Amino acid sequence: MDLFALPPVAALLDLVSTGLMAVIAFLAPVAGPLAAGFSVVLITLGVRTLLIPVGIAQARAEQARSRLAPRLQVLRQRHRTDPDRLRRETMALYREEGVSPSAGCLPLVLQAPVVGLVYAAFLHASIAGHGNPLLDQTLLGVPLGRSFVGAVLAQQLDAATAIMIGVVVIVIAAVGELTRRLLLPSADARSGAAAAHPVVGALQFATAVVALFVPLAAAVYLMTTAAWTLGQRLILRRRYPPFSAPR
Repeated sequence: MDLFALPPVAALLDLVSTGLMAVIAFLAPVAGPLAAGFSVVLITLGVRTLLIPVGIAQARAEQARSRLAPRLQVLRQRHRTDPDRLRRETMALYREEGVSPSAGCLPLVLQAPVVGLVYAAFLHASIAGHGNPLLDQTLLGVPLGRSFVGAVLAQQLDAATAIMIGVVVIVIAAVGELTRRLLLPSADARSGAAAAHPVVGALQFATAVVALFVPLAAAVYLMTTAAWTLGQRLILRRRYPPFSAPR
């Protein structure tokens, strides 16, 4: 059963397709062959703008977690042989202080439906009973509905596709490395909370791997949102700096 064939989902997908085509038509006189790619970038920026309050909440939660890092370290030492007790005590501390341990995942969770719709919009030959005009859109000659892995499996990988998707993947990986270098080390050094963020860096690079499997349009979305996330976190880090434990 195709989830996107269900009437409510198909209508939503049709709305996304129509919206993207309208943005492409608006940008075409200025952006020319880059209009389709820029339309995805604009959609991404619009979504991330709406999620700014979530980013602020995330920064506040990270600041609060850094403040709790010394107490969490005490709990880890006290209950290091009893993982269940450690988990209960940790969650009790978070509840007591009004801190959400999952706040850092909210931007990813809230964007997942948008990424899914962008993914589907460039994957289906027909949407809501009519042809999908997005499949005719390209970025520098590479169809926005083409993925790297899909092209390899279909034996359709050409130089333009490899270069275009390769550049997007490299940018995502580079932004992930910058995020790791500029954010994680300083946060850990100030708060001593390295154990509280064991997978954040890995998630940045996992996004680059995902970009190999999804259509180019979704990969451009992931690249844009990764860059936005880095910039937003750098700005909010200055507003909500990690707690510095007294020496």
